[in-house]
Amino acid sequence: MELRHLRYFIAVAEALSFTKAAKNLRLAQPSLTRQIRNLEDEIGVRLLDRSHNRVSLTGEGRLFLFDSKKLLAMCVETVASVQRMNQRETSQLNIGYIANIHYGLLPATLGAFRKLYPRVALNLFDMTSAEQFNALESLKIDLGFVGIRPPHTNQDLHSECVAYDTVLVVLSDKHPLAKKPKIKLSELATQFFIGMSAKTHPGAREWLLETCQNAGFTGKILQEADVEPTAIRFVADGLGVAFMPEQITELPHEGTVLRPLSPPLRRESTIAWRADNPSQPLKDYIKIVKELSRGL
Repeated sequence: MELRHLRYFIAVAEALSFTKAAKNLRLAQPSLTRQIRNLEDEIGVRLLDRSHNRVSLTGEGRLFLFDSKKLLAMCVETVASVQRMNQRETSQLNIGYIANIHYGLLPATLGAFRKLYPRVALNLFDMTSAEQFNALESLKIDLGFVGIRPPHTNQDLHSECVAYDTVLVVLSDKHPLAKKPKIKLSELATQFFIGMSAKTHPGAREWLLETCQNAGFTGKILQEADVEPTAIRFVADGLGVAFMPEQITELPHEGTVLRPLSPPLRRESTIAWRADNPSQPLKDYIKIVKELSRGL
């Protein structure tokens, strides 16, 4: 006996008509008649009296109807209870991001997610890349816009490139190259670089050195900064030049100029999340990020 047999029996018992019950259930009447007969054969009790061209409940049928309704109600409540538990577990989505970088993609994804999950709370955390990886491992955030993909990450984490940031070179406004509209990578071969600290931006140092190597020279990192505004200040003070994504133009950069590179230089921008996070809102948010990133 299956739950559908109980639903079929309840429909016939309440309508006292196989024709009406079949219409309400959207079943063929012969199929419904057969299902009820199979139910009676299985339990060995006649539940319906079909004599005199009418349908009525037997005494056993009335008792079975009462218990069947109670059992189905319990099933409905059990499902609802599990759904409520699931909603509590996924009633929020915690996202980490680097405030100075994600100006375009992040707001667009949040708007699309809000339409899909209007009741799920979105919590945003301005974090460095390193802070996001720590927060992912400690389950404090569900997803991080981590920027550069580090060379080594926890095997429990998944990461995927969702965009490519155009990289500019930041120079002091007094630098000999500052008057040029574009800078060739080879022209930076003799320059000292301001890099981003591995303490806050894991993978940034490796990316910088690899970029220089691919351009045919060895990068010389004179100073490292924990955050982008500090790096800009170091450049303004004449300590070196820096590579930064073009979104950095939104930050104050007094005493510096930002120039495109020739050939253009682009850098991966990745998201990361725990592989064992079962949240359905998280899975759907990742889909949104991937879809919207294609248009940027």
